[in-house]
Amino acid sequence: MNNQQVQRQLLELQQTMQQLDLWQQQPPSASALQSTQPFAVDTLDFHQWLQFIMIPRLQALLAADQPLPTRMAVSPMAAQVYKGQLKTHRELIVCIRELDILISGVDPMQAS
Repeated sequence: MNNQQVQRQLLELQQTMQQLDLWQQQPPSASALQSTQPFAVDTLDFHQWLQFIMIPRLQALLAADQPLPTRMAVSPMAAQVYKGQLKTHRELIVCIRELDILISGVDPMQAS
């Protein structure tokens, strides 16, 4: 895995979210960001979790030259969240899947 590839994929994810009008200008409340639930399902929409938790954490690891997670499987959650909107959100799911593969070296959307 190449950190520059991950950085490019994060930028592509941001651009895809902006194209879908899922990128917010204002962050959620501090308390909403403190969720301990997976994907902050109790306090955030999935796209908010991507923008305000996942992307910043990965960027912080890259900036600090820290190791990235060795396993990541966010695309199955994306497919579940957007299952009723696959036509419009397909590119977003694919972008997240590519990030999963880049970081983990495996495709979480393929049955093992």
